[in-house]
Amino acid sequence: MPVKSSDRSLSAAVERYLLCMRLQNASPNTILGYQKDLALFGDYYLREKEISLKIDEVTRFHIREFMADGIRRKLTPATTARRLSALRAFFSYLVQEEGLSNNPAQSVSSPKIPKNLPVVMAPDELNRMVDGIVYNHDRDRFPNKVVRDRLIFELLYGTGLRVNELININLDHIDRAERWIRVLGKGRKERQVPYGRKADEALNRYLVLRTELKPPKNLRALFLHRWGGSLRRLTARAVGQIIKRYAQAFNGDPSLHPHALRHAFATHLLSEGADLRAIQELLGHVSLSTTQKYTQLSLESLMKVYDSAHPKA
Repeated sequence: MPVKSSDRSLSAAVERYLLCMRLQNASPNTILGYQKDLALFGDYYLREKEISLKIDEVTRFHIREFMADGIRRKLTPATTARRLSALRAFFSYLVQEEGLSNNPAQSVSSPKIPKNLPVVMAPDELNRMVDGIVYNHDRDRFPNKVVRDRLIFELLYGTGLRVNELININLDHIDRAERWIRVLGKGRKERQVPYGRKADEALNRYLVLRTELKPPKNLRALFLHRWGGSLRRLTARAVGQIIKRYAQAFNGDPSLHPHALRHAFATHLLSEGADLRAIQELLGHVSLSTTQKYTQLSLESLMKVYDSAHPKA
């Protein structure tokens, strides 16, 4: 069956697919990732074979050759698998929405990805680092940054938010009386996330200083920073740099990243007996299987305790 659109070029089909993703409220980061991976597929054949593929000309051999090129260039299994996933989703769209006869990427095997579990700081160690983020009146010239940074840590570790969820919090998303934050997660799915006493104290301190900054009334972002002389919404990249800076100062390890605090939130909850379904809701996971990886982390922690403490270990 021929495709519905008269333009059979790969690039035009990709644009139609990306538009469909936007209409379905897919994450901007997901759309950008698919755009890059699908463009690489078309560019490979233009560069290496001088072929401008049409969508109904693509076979599984074209896709296997593209994947093999990535392996030859020593791309990681995760990157190779991600590219194949993008191609599968793209051709699945063409089959379902534009009448393409088959999905050529469906029968191509995905590389095995090693299950590298994230390294999680111990609760006491992580709490010492967060509690150590305090404003020193004699040393710090910019207390608003220190108070803001403390709130960033309290929310990332205390709520398990993704970094993009954190930076997209607006003032009207916070219910200060009930200590809830309305969060817009992946796929623009909304959920309510509670926050605790320490985060509440940090929030109250920061809001006082935020008011003193006198941001424009239309700037409703919770987290702000100065850029080019004006106040703007804090970026995900800036949050990553903030986390690394404090981790470097605390224990000389700049490898800590915002997602590690999300891992710590889930793992520490589980080790204290929290229900896996409840953790799934708090994290905003669609599938319970995504949350279950923290079970393995918890078991590894238990085994370490057993090996070090039990006389028969």
